[in-house]
Amino acid sequence: MGLIVQKFGGTSVKDRNRIFNVARIVANTRKAGNDVVVVVSAQGDTTDDLIAKAAEISSNPSDREMDMLLSTGEQISIALLTMALQELGISAISLTGWQAGFATDRSYTKARIKRINTERLESELARNRVVVVAGFQGLNRSDDITTLGRGGSDTSAVALAAALHADRCQIFTDVEGVYTADPRKLPKATKLKEITFDEMLELASLGAQVLNNRSVELAKKYGVELEVISSLNPVPGTIVKEETKVEGMLIKGVAKDENVAVISIMEVPDVPGMSFKVFSLLAQRNINVDIILQSSGRDNSKDLIFTVPLTEAQTALSVLNENKNRFGGGDIKVSTDYAKVSIVGAGMQSHSGVASSMFEALFNQGINIHMISTSEIKISVIIDKTDADRAVAAIHDAFIH
Repeated sequence: MGLIVQKFGGTSVKDRNRIFNVARIVANTRKAGNDVVVVVSAQGDTTDDLIAKAAEISSNPSDREMDMLLSTGEQISIALLTMALQELGISAISLTGWQAGFATDRSYTKARIKRINTERLESELARNRVVVVAGFQGLNRSDDITTLGRGGSDTSAVALAAALHADRCQIFTDVEGVYTADPRKLPKATKLKEITFDEMLELASLGAQVLNNRSVELAKKYGVELEVISSLNPVPGTIVKEETKVEGMLIKGVAKDENVAVISIMEVPDVPGMSFKVFSLLAQRNINVDIILQSSGRDNSKDLIFTVPLTEAQTALSVLNENKNRFGGGDIKVSTDYAKVSIVGAGMQSHSGVASSMFEALFNQGINIHMISTSEIKISVIIDKTDADRAVAAIHDAFIH
């Protein structure tokens, strides 16, 4: 008997049949003697539909009003799931993010959780109720509704598990666990029994869509053991934890990210402080920079090339063009025709030749590499977007059998 936090995504509650399927999973967990807190996302495409409705009214709606609108999606889900649990004879209550005690900062659409007041949650659990919580949302100091950004329900679930000292946090999805590649794109991908927090964090940050990277950061920080598991097929999933027992597996996964833009600033003066001037401007706008390449130019200048998320490319370009005279006034270009393909695995720390094998696999497919980035447990390359799927398949074949 313990306390289990279970999170269900939008596809898991997209219609009546899926809602009752989730209700039965929760009911079985409760009947096994566990206290249960459930976190749910908005149904199916509800969030996208709400964004489309906003676009019908305004081409530039305020972030505050978007949070007010988008938070309604999860409230529909929690009410319907609670009704389904009650139909199955399970005592349950639904709580919005703020009723569940989520206090956030003031950053609308991408708020950070500052603290969770668990008093209401603990009171409802003490009354032997299943508590169904709206993920993705909280309340700031002005009592305004805020949302946590895409994937925020994962973050809500892990934060609750940490605050309540839960025995486990289960993330239910439409796949059976964490795979060595996206099984929907690469059928030969293999499900992993377990993976470390660091490996999962790299995969999540590099385009794998099973877990939100902020949720993995929280789980690692507070030691919350995660289980990624299917809501549709009752089979063992993948455990995400600090250390794993699996030895000899050099690479844990291959990830693809097409949300990439490459920005080039030409002929930046080759003097101290130029890189600071460029990247401080982007930092002030909260634009994340990933791979950076500095090449030799001519006449005491250099070319600065780096990647940013595709969704932030135009903002970055506008900011740089507005300030281009601060760093030489050279041409600034942006290209959106690239993808990032990465391999991740703690095993590469103690094995040589990993990069060589990866590059050989790409060479054999005639795929050109434009940029390279490495760390102790990952190697990423920037390639043409049209080559991305072939690259994933080739690298997967080279490392994972």
